[in-house]
Amino acid sequence: MNQNELFHLLALLQVEGVGDIMAKKLLNAFGSAAAVFEAKPNQLRTVDGIGDVLVRKLKDKSIFEKATAEIQFIEHEGIRVLYFTDEAYPERLKHCIDGPVLLFGNGNFDFRNRKLISIVGTRQITAYGTEFCKKLLEDLSFYNPIIVSGLAYGVDIVAHQTAMELQLQTVGVLAHGLNQIYPKSHKKFVAKMVQNGGFLTEFWSSSSPEKENFVKRNRIVAGMSEATIVIESAEKGGSLITANLANDYNRDVFAVPGRTTDKYSQGCNELIKTQRAQLITSAADLIYSLNWQLEEEKPKTIQKQLFVSLDAEEQKIYDFLLQNGKQLLDIIALECEYPIFRVSSTLINMELKGVVRPLPGKLFEAI
Repeated sequence: MNQNELFHLLALLQVEGVGDIMAKKLLNAFGSAAAVFEAKPNQLRTVDGIGDVLVRKLKDKSIFEKATAEIQFIEHEGIRVLYFTDEAYPERLKHCIDGPVLLFGNGNFDFRNRKLISIVGTRQITAYGTEFCKKLLEDLSFYNPIIVSGLAYGVDIVAHQTAMELQLQTVGVLAHGLNQIYPKSHKKFVAKMVQNGGFLTEFWSSSSPEKENFVKRNRIVAGMSEATIVIESAEKGGSLITANLANDYNRDVFAVPGRTTDKYSQGCNELIKTQRAQLITSAADLIYSLNWQLEEEKPKTIQKQLFVSLDAEEQKIYDFLLQNGKQLLDIIALECEYPIFRVSSTLINMELKGVVRPLPGKLFEAI
């Protein structure tokens, strides 16, 4: 995109009453942002939703001053600008009617032909949620997904940190401009995230983290990803808004179940109960539901290696399957006395080592 068009796009998005949906209508009608400002009033009125008030606002030259200031910031800071028709723009977000016309980025992320999953949840993450999140990403790392979240306290930052530890790309979607980081205590993660992932926002440098911005931010988190996973949530919370937005965008939503007495499982349990989310107990559930186990993504040969190394859990499960033959996941967990989510993730590791194979109906057998 040339500087002249970016300048006019920024000006267009500053017009009061022109949101992303209206901006797309105008761009579709006139071909470019520059052409929108060159159009005559009677031409503008042919666009659905454009009346005399909006025509006057489109002719207000003061918006160009704000656009000039923002272009200076973009150029000075080396900000990446993604236009909603660009190849580099997140593909799934292109199909959201209210997806941002422009995204501003900082980092070396590349969304093309990549698996993207969003992980959200409470700011008050528990030990249960932390353990689940870390194990989930560890078991998904074979597929090299990009992990998207909102850089908030709790689930968000655990997801970002875990992704970085596993050398997965991770992207924080911000509710403010790229000239700041909120919360400030998370500034220490910026340099490492920029190296392998980075930050995205639709907000200008003049935007501060206002409450309403977080709801707008959530639609990007939900819309750009193949699936949204809610790790933990109270009965009310921003992560439930994200889950509902993901449902509206026809995305897969998963929620981690918990005890009915646990405050930060109530939101997840409700999502599952009302069929707004699929229950997830391990990475295997997500892999199966999203059909990630395509032949071209599997190792060309999966066979047991001589002297393969198994840890204590893997050995116990392997010995049980060797002795009892094909078994259901639930039975393996019951007989080996491990939680189902741990058995599921352990079986994935064992499959990659070539010592077990999955069968239809959540059956597994030793090789």
